[in-house]
Amino acid sequence: MKNRSTPSQFSNLSNPEKPDKAQAILSGALQVFTKHGYAAASMDRIASAAGVSKPTLYNYFQDKQGLFIALIHQLTQNNSQLILNLPTEPNLQTPPEQVLRQMATAVLNEFANNPALLTLMRLIIGESERFPELAQTHLREIIKPLMERLSLYLASQPQLQLSDPVVAARIFTGSLVHYLIIQNILQGDEILPLDRDRMVNGLIQLMVAGEARVETPPVERANSSKD
Repeated sequence: MKNRSTPSQFSNLSNPEKPDKAQAILSGALQVFTKHGYAAASMDRIASAAGVSKPTLYNYFQDKQGLFIALIHQLTQNNSQLILNLPTEPNLQTPPEQVLRQMATAVLNEFANNPALLTLMRLIIGESERFPELAQTHLREIIKPLMERLSLYLASQPQLQLSDPVVAARIFTGSLVHYLIIQNILQGDEILPLDRDRMVNGLIQLMVAGEARVETPPVERANSSKD
């Protein structure tokens, strides 16, 4: 049985200084997936759009699912690296509020500036019933490592006072995904308008609420200054 192409094999494909056939295949696949959807995106169509032969296509990507996952990995590479590089020890120089704000802003900006990401998100959700393995592979190979790293980061920040960092990581990422689905995929800008900065500010306030509770109250600070 053929082994599927894994995203890590193609982590450098977005480098414009090294154009190659694999990059051409990914570009062609993006055109086909966005135009025809996942089910109708045949390897024949992808090879034609990429300007390569089918043997060449299969030499780089052994099936459509592996190609789709590699494409998502490429498009989300910047945000993935941001999360995977999170420290797992307390960092007093960079407070969690700053880190989480940078992350939330980067994710929302990436989707706003790259419509292909929203298209692929629609495909994954829309095809999850007919192709459950596609959705599960996406979760296993891309989402799970990011969630685990974010959970480890949150657990390493005692000032946040989080009783369950895994749940907190789900709430943080789930809020961003919900915002993207409501505002962009379901076209909710007019029905449920919510400014992006307001969304990020409110989410960060929720995440650091525990940190605010453990700060010394103003009255106590005032009394201690008199002693």
